[in-house]
Amino acid sequence: MVDRLGRERLLELTLAGTPDRALASLVAASPEDAADLAALREDLARLGHAAPPVEPPKRLRERLLATRPRPRGPRRPVLVVLDMINDYLTPGRPLEVPRARDVVPAVKERITWAHEKNVPVIYVCDTHEPDDEDFRDWPRHAVAGTEGAEVWPAIAPSPGDHLVHKRTYSAFTGSAFGPLLDDLHADQIILTGCATEIGMFATAKDALERGFVVTIPPDCQAGMSPVAEHVALVTLAALVPFEPRYLRAAP
Repeated sequence: MVDRLGRERLLELTLAGTPDRALASLVAASPEDAADLAALREDLARLGHAAPPVEPPKRLRERLLATRPRPRGPRRPVLVVLDMINDYLTPGRPLEVPRARDVVPAVKERITWAHEKNVPVIYVCDTHEPDDEDFRDWPRHAVAGTEGAEVWPAIAPSPGDHLVHKRTYSAFTGSAFGPLLDDLHADQIILTGCATEIGMFATAKDALERGFVVTIPPDCQAGMSPVAEHVALVTLAALVPFEPRYLRAAP
């Protein structure tokens, strides 16, 4: 049974200025708390509308308007297909992610959309040498040059797509992924693939720390279980890009 925060505690957190994304994470496991939070926000909104408006001093208003950054959003997305390889999607393989096969149609639709919109598509694939030290802790998988390391045939790369090899969880670690994103002047990553709680989580976290806006379409991700997916996605939802790239000077 999940311990509830209760309406009084939720009110304290709200009045203390707790960010909405943090509140959403706190109530994610309790439908009752989520309902209380929604009702509490409605009550506070009514109070706000009932209170008489307060006009800030003219000079303060001018200063705030002059220094406020122009609201913008990401403008240069890339679509990333992560670890959708034969060794993870083939039934019976040691590191099979069964749910990954279910999201193949949705991932394929995203790839088609990206091609139509001229959005770069980047395949990032786990790849290991035969004597990789990774095999001390994991069964042999994704060995370079083998069928197991290749992209699942139904969503194989097309001419013009990019292919990046990685050796560990995050796409950024020891690979050409980061430099490629810089070359593409990307500021948003639409992340698809598997496994949600391992490679996708590590990649998304690293991307956020580097200032990328990260979007994970729910129908384009697969973990080892729905619970694992939920925990990873709720955790990521509480994070925002550090020094967002879309607010930096255009190249």
